[in-house]
Amino acid sequence: MTFSSRARLAGAASPLAVALSLALASPAFAQATPSQVDAERAAAEAAAADAQVAAGQADEQAIVVTGIRGSIANSVNRKKNNTSLVEVVSAEDIGKLPDVSIAETLSRLPGLATQRLDGRANVVSIRGLAPDFTTTLLNGREQVSAGNNRGVELDQYPSELINGAVVYKTPDASLIGQALGGTINMQTVRPLSFRKRTIAVGLRGEINDLGKINPDVSNKGYRANASYIDQNADGTIGWALGVAKMSSPTAEKRYQAWGYPTTGAGEFVLGGLKPYIKSNKLNRTGVMGVLEFKPSDQLHVTLDSYWSKFKDDQRLRGLEIPLWWGGANLQPGYKVENNLVTEGTWTNVETVMRNDVVHRNSKIFAGGLNAEFKPTELLTIEGDASYSRLRKTEDNLEIYLGTGRGASGVKDTMAFTTDKEGRFVFDPNLDYSDPSLFQITDPRGWCGRPGFPGDCQDGFLNAPKVKDQLASLRLQATHDVAESDSIRIGANFTRREKSLLDEGFALTAKNYPASAQVPADLLYKPVSLGFVGIPGIVTFDSFQYYKDGNFILTPEGNWQASRRTNSFEVTEKILTGFAQYNLDRNFGSVPVRGNVGVQIVRTDQSGDSFAASNQGGMVVVTPVTDGDSYTNVLPSLNMSFEVAPNNFLRFGAARVLARARMDQLNPGNGFNYDQSRAGNTNVSQSPWSGTVGNAKLRPLIADAIDLAFESYFAPSAYIAISAFHKNLKSYVYRQTDLFDFTGYPYTGPAPAIFQGSVSQWKNAGGGKLKGMEISSSLPFRVLNSSLDGFGVLLSGSYTKSKIRLGEDAPVTVMPGLSKWVINSTLYYEKSGFQARVSGRYRSKFLAEVSGLSLVRDYDRAKAELLVDAQIGYEFKSGSLTGLSLIATGYNLTNEPFVTYRDNDTSHIRDYQDYGRNFMLGANYKF
Repeated sequence: MTFSSRARLAGAASPLAVALSLALASPAFAQATPSQVDAERAAAEAAAADAQVAAGQADEQAIVVTGIRGSIANSVNRKKNNTSLVEVVSAEDIGKLPDVSIAETLSRLPGLATQRLDGRANVVSIRGLAPDFTTTLLNGREQVSAGNNRGVELDQYPSELINGAVVYKTPDASLIGQALGGTINMQTVRPLSFRKRTIAVGLRGEINDLGKINPDVSNKGYRANASYIDQNADGTIGWALGVAKMSSPTAEKRYQAWGYPTTGAGEFVLGGLKPYIKSNKLNRTGVMGVLEFKPSDQLHVTLDSYWSKFKDDQRLRGLEIPLWWGGANLQPGYKVENNLVTEGTWTNVETVMRNDVVHRNSKIFAGGLNAEFKPTELLTIEGDASYSRLRKTEDNLEIYLGTGRGASGVKDTMAFTTDKEGRFVFDPNLDYSDPSLFQITDPRGWCGRPGFPGDCQDGFLNAPKVKDQLASLRLQATHDVAESDSIRIGANFTRREKSLLDEGFALTAKNYPASAQVPADLLYKPVSLGFVGIPGIVTFDSFQYYKDGNFILTPEGNWQASRRTNSFEVTEKILTGFAQYNLDRNFGSVPVRGNVGVQIVRTDQSGDSFAASNQGGMVVVTPVTDGDSYTNVLPSLNMSFEVAPNNFLRFGAARVLARARMDQLNPGNGFNYDQSRAGNTNVSQSPWSGTVGNAKLRPLIADAIDLAFESYFAPSAYIAISAFHKNLKSYVYRQTDLFDFTGYPYTGPAPAIFQGSVSQWKNAGGGKLKGMEISSSLPFRVLNSSLDGFGVLLSGSYTKSKIRLGEDAPVTVMPGLSKWVINSTLYYEKSGFQARVSGRYRSKFLAEVSGLSLVRDYDRAKAELLVDAQIGYEFKSGSLTGLSLIATGYNLTNEPFVTYRDNDTSHIRDYQDYGRNFMLGANYKF
């Protein structure tokens, strides 16, 4: 651990120690043991209750507050009253979660961490487990995902429309969607929980401080939202409607190394470099609607829906600089530091200039109908039907410029050094801003198009399409039994269909083989790559040039088999039966609450894809289908003992599962047939080989144990310490296996055998995951009444894994796992004035990144500390009552996202500088 890491950990530990001592020394506050209720329903209604809770005591009079302190008090109460181990976030008021998306808000909870994409929080890891091991729900219903797999991209959910969220770290038997890492349940408002008509509107302006680094994308944006909540005079029908619209700018100066091969002397050298600048404009519109009907205590019906349109427009301009791996020559006299060549000169450099455009569009719909009926005082019957759907399209356009087609262009000589961050900086001889020198062409000969020479790829278009739909039906009955106990039985059926169509097209100029000069009317002022020493490059409206019809498009799937085998459709039909006994009684003088139960999960899964092989220069394709059916039994236990007033000892034990990634369930097979081996009968010399998915993969299973102590030593104040251990029964990784290629097409002589070796996803290996978490909420009023209004939220978690991909295999690194995650928020709120500053630290981890042709890849990411701040004022009286002004700053220290290769931090793979984002605006509630 570095000195800075120790300092950060020590800074978090000291206030937690103070909070722990206060928890043990402070007088207890009386609390009546709450009756057993459905945790999901209670949490949702608590979040919707206008965020008004008692948050302090003075002269024996309760002070009712909203805002930051109201949100904290609400979250603490919900955490305290849940029978599972949970983390809770509540809106401080309708439409007033402070972040761009719910992902940013969740990232501040204990044990949770996010990975940034384009400068914003995107997906969430819980307790060090990757997003694919997390299930995301909306109002208790599983959600579809925009990515190729299961991890939900939470930046698609506007914080203004989400009124709270509960993160379940331990499941119960009636929680559909329990996962290996945890379950996130986002919640919208329940209008009948509001006491009166509520209308809220908000508007904020936003700016990124890197400036307008691309000429055709602004660094300014806005956020606007409006919510309307009302009910009839009898309070039997309630309705809510919310709209949130955002146009958010992000910017990026990105340095990306190809990799680090070694010279003949064993020294590491830069294989190539891809520096560019990127400007994003994220446009998102979200609509939420809820209709609630409760004519009596016997009947309660809720219809809710959510719709979101997500459009991400990007402009990327930069260079591909092939060096060691591209035929450039490293001149003698170079300098070496720590076995890495850090200074010298390259000759014979043939650079590819890129003007790229990305259009990413997705639409999400999620809706459900819930009906609860109480035919008797003791029996409650509940039915829930839901549907969730996503459609995502992406056009990732690349257009290349160079000094000549193929190897005919002018080569550059580039001296280089390294800066203080370890990035390479160049001093070129060529003028990269000269449009007469750099023209639209294929300078490196990347073409693979059949029937053409190897210099016909003047650009490329990646155009994947994702479809995901999920329908679910749930029935359950809850019967009260002795004292406050109850028993619940039910069943849930889910059908999910997810598909990926992986398309890519090579772009060839219509006037091939001539190179084309950029039309003067499409030229912009050159943009700067000064962070790598390039003062300017040719910049133009490449998308308009593409739309003008200057290219011939040829599907890469004609000659690249992986384009066909990457495409898939996976169908899952899952029937879950469950039974759960809920306990709420006193054992002697100790109040005990909890549940014990079991899920029986029957899964029928299948996958459709293609077997594809390049034979004679063209791809031969055969459809393939595979699948399996199996049953899992998942017992669970949660117990909470109130060992002293407001002091709880909690225990959880469960068997949990995480289903294999969707791309792993893809049965696609990229195979090869070697005619020269056709007569071999020895399988080790078989003519057949391939890379195969596996639609028969079983879920990852883990046995989990949790133990926690929570002390609620004052209103809104608590200290919690927990430990967990997960024993993974298996893992999923690629291994060599035999495969039967009977029926697969081939050219040439008939094979003597149809068996061959393949690389295939398999269930094997396993290991352990364990850790500790400590969290605290400390209003400083507990220390001294003069500090009323000040407070701090702190949490720290340590997680360690020991996973092996085979019995004798070495320990492997789990994606998304940071050993240390520390979150802190210091706040002040009083007399309408509020301020807060938050810090989020996570230690190094294995990050999921986008590789060649947008294929999923992994790199190690450096530790990062993100600092956000907010300041605001709410008018409490007078004509401006209900108006609040707010200013927010994100990434105030301009923390970069940095990944590296070869387990060496000096071998930088990616260095992404996002700049800072600032927002200023107002909310009005009446």
